[in-house]
Amino acid sequence: MEQPSEPRIPWHTLSVEECFQRLRAGPAGLSREEAARRLREWGPNELEPPRRISPLAILLAQFQNILVLILLAATALSIVLGHGTEAVVIMIIVFLSVLLGFVQEYRAERALEALRRMAAPMATVLREGVEERIPARELVPGDVVVLHAGDRVPADLRLIEAVNLQIDEAVLTGESVPVEKHTAAIPDPALPIGDRRNMAYAGTVVTYGRGQGLVVATGMRTEFGAIARMLQTIQEERTPLQENLDRVGKALARAALGVVALIVALGLLRGQPWLEMLIFGLALAVAVVPEALPAVVTISLALGVQRMVRRNALIRRLPAVETLGSTDVICTDKTGTLTRNEMTVRRLFVCGRFWEVTGSGYEPAGEFRVDGQPVAPSEAVRRLLRAAALASDARLRRGADGTWQGQGDPTERALLVAAMKAGLDPEELNRRYPRVHEIPFTSERKRMTTLNRGSEDLFAASKGAPEVILESCRFLLTEKGERPLTPSDREQILEAARAMAGEALRVLGVADKPQALPEDAEEGMVFLGLVGMIDPPRPEAKQAIQVCREAGIRVVMITGDHPLTAQAIARELGLLRDGRVVTGAELDRMSDEEFERQLEGIDVYARVSPAHKFRVVTALQKKGHIVAMTGDGVNDAPALKRADIGIAMGITGTDVSKEAAAMVLLDDNFASIVAAVEEGRAIFSNIKKYLMYLLSSNVGEILLMALASLAGLPPPLSAAQILYVNLATDGLPALALSVDPPEPDLMRRPPRNPRSGLFTRPVVLLMLAGGLWSALVNLSLFAWALSSGRSLQEAMTMAFVSLVLIQFFKAYNFRSDRHSILRQPFANRWLNRAILWETTMLLMLIYVPFLRDLFGIYSLPPIDWAIVLMAAATVVPVLELVKWVERRGLLGSLDG
Repeated sequence: MEQPSEPRIPWHTLSVEECFQRLRAGPAGLSREEAARRLREWGPNELEPPRRISPLAILLAQFQNILVLILLAATALSIVLGHGTEAVVIMIIVFLSVLLGFVQEYRAERALEALRRMAAPMATVLREGVEERIPARELVPGDVVVLHAGDRVPADLRLIEAVNLQIDEAVLTGESVPVEKHTAAIPDPALPIGDRRNMAYAGTVVTYGRGQGLVVATGMRTEFGAIARMLQTIQEERTPLQENLDRVGKALARAALGVVALIVALGLLRGQPWLEMLIFGLALAVAVVPEALPAVVTISLALGVQRMVRRNALIRRLPAVETLGSTDVICTDKTGTLTRNEMTVRRLFVCGRFWEVTGSGYEPAGEFRVDGQPVAPSEAVRRLLRAAALASDARLRRGADGTWQGQGDPTERALLVAAMKAGLDPEELNRRYPRVHEIPFTSERKRMTTLNRGSEDLFAASKGAPEVILESCRFLLTEKGERPLTPSDREQILEAARAMAGEALRVLGVADKPQALPEDAEEGMVFLGLVGMIDPPRPEAKQAIQVCREAGIRVVMITGDHPLTAQAIARELGLLRDGRVVTGAELDRMSDEEFERQLEGIDVYARVSPAHKFRVVTALQKKGHIVAMTGDGVNDAPALKRADIGIAMGITGTDVSKEAAAMVLLDDNFASIVAAVEEGRAIFSNIKKYLMYLLSSNVGEILLMALASLAGLPPPLSAAQILYVNLATDGLPALALSVDPPEPDLMRRPPRNPRSGLFTRPVVLLMLAGGLWSALVNLSLFAWALSSGRSLQEAMTMAFVSLVLIQFFKAYNFRSDRHSILRQPFANRWLNRAILWETTMLLMLIYVPFLRDLFGIYSLPPIDWAIVLMAAATVVPVLELVKWVERRGLLGSLDG
């Protein structure tokens, strides 16, 4: 027996008899013995469990982070220096950082578990001609499965019987409308999954009719299994923020070692005791290490997550928040993401003219228009919609929350809503014209007809494919009444149907027949008109796409739906302008090199498979793009996981898509992505502000100590004073910068290039200018104080106070690397409170005797305070000058 898993077997191209021969099976199913043998050969019909990583391995991996190692070293140094309190604080930060990473990674690999939960637990199978209910995991290739409405398909099946069978394949293909199935062979071997009408795939749901299918693939060999295998092989990429922070951590580690070596060497050359210089060097090394960096990053991300939840975006992995700020391409699914996933009647063709119908979804609110002008629905329009509603089995009802909800076929729901917009009540119609007989829809007939009792006689109402309905009509409804249908009328109607189909509308013909009988109901009917419907775009999606364009973010549609439908929706949303529409089949014919050449010109991908979505995302990443991928179906899961940030739909999304994604939209609103992008940009900006402020302060401290040593001066600060400055700088002011309000022009800037790193030229210039000026001012102040006859203790105190105050001034300056400090200088209330608190602590340090003696500080007189304040304030105009030069482009274009 040939293996059903082999991709070379295009089961949809084979006849039913050929499939039975290949699988050595028959219509009565397998014997129990043969089924048991095949189960041993093929294994159970279930997805392989994901590879498990032990909790201990996950925990140990957290300590491979360079910043965590630096913090552990800082803890050891603090203990050596006798600063037990600081050691405890750093250890708490290390613990929280490690715990957060452990929890995130422990929960990260749930996508496969969600896939396993979607497998059908039980299946109805024929064994030796007898129907049996067995666990779905016991299905084997060659089994014959019986399908009924409501069943979840338990394996990949080649259909051998289909009676009015319709299957919802949205989770696999993205197709918003249930697919009508048949059993005939389809010759094209390259046909996309969505067009294989004689196949049923694991995980999809039977919505109508009944059928039987021959199992051709089980477990990991199914289309679901292919998705699971793709998920297993995807390695999650590190975010730009993680890469940048690693680089910063390594640079700071090297700087710390260099500082220790330099200071100790200079001290020893000057004849100072080596132990004293070692302790002093260690204190400076601790000052270089940003103990609060993981805390600042975590707080920034956590607060950003809270803000995003209020804006209907739930983050599942914290680093993904920052990635949003770098996103320059959003690959979005169509159904349920850009559209409402609710079929809506858009256009009618009645009495030789087109009518537009406004409104969307199941809310019966909208109006009828002709040539763009609102018009009350004519009697002909009402007659057409009455017939369409009577020939439908769907139901509409208002839910407890006041919204309208539908049951039944999406197409029929759309017809009922249109009838309600015309002032017809479907429930009242059914009571007034009760159904007494029906000729059901089949895929061969392509129509449905009902007989309803009117005031005296029976009349028929029919809807279906336009050409089929036309074949049964002898009369045409016009504004003047009924008249015989002519060949030119037929051509006009078919041309109108082609025009509506060209606009991606799903077109139905509608007819009725007064005084009908069951035996002649579909003969001599009156053609009433055409109905065109579509799954409409979300009203807010168009504006969201425009905002993305202004923010420099490209939006690409990737859908399993029909190319015409995708093209129409994309044009209506303004997503498709000068770009192309490419199908999955066309994509298969392109080599990787050809695809990469054409990549930037393709805006819409239609009729694509999970592998196609994965390929598109991978190609965009290879081009250097930071890619966000939205989706709601199982078919989206591999691409969601492969993307830099996967975004799942919270309402319509499957568990699989949610577990594979880094972010979930709670309202399924594409516009919420824009809010999330803004938060991501703001978070990265705040982390950059913190690092700019912190490193500028550290540069100032290191240069002050190094220049004093080179100049042969005594150390301007003691080890205890250095550590206090470090605590005051890395503490509350830095944390306050991590929650700074976003700058007003944040969403009018292009996406940040992740390869540019944290340190753009404006950032580096401000950081170096602030650090260098701080060192020069404090060194000059210290040297002047010594030369003016002040004691060493008083000179060290003046340098100490000046250094702290300069850091406070810089905190306000570094709220932006481009805008002036005068632009809403006190907008960050947390920074205001932090500076007030730290100023209070500084005054206590100077004027409380116990603290003053502990830190070796002199009680400054008013004249010294005036001198120190004036010296510290000079940093403000210096930094403002650097910003002004950058804004004017005097040093080249601003790249931050």
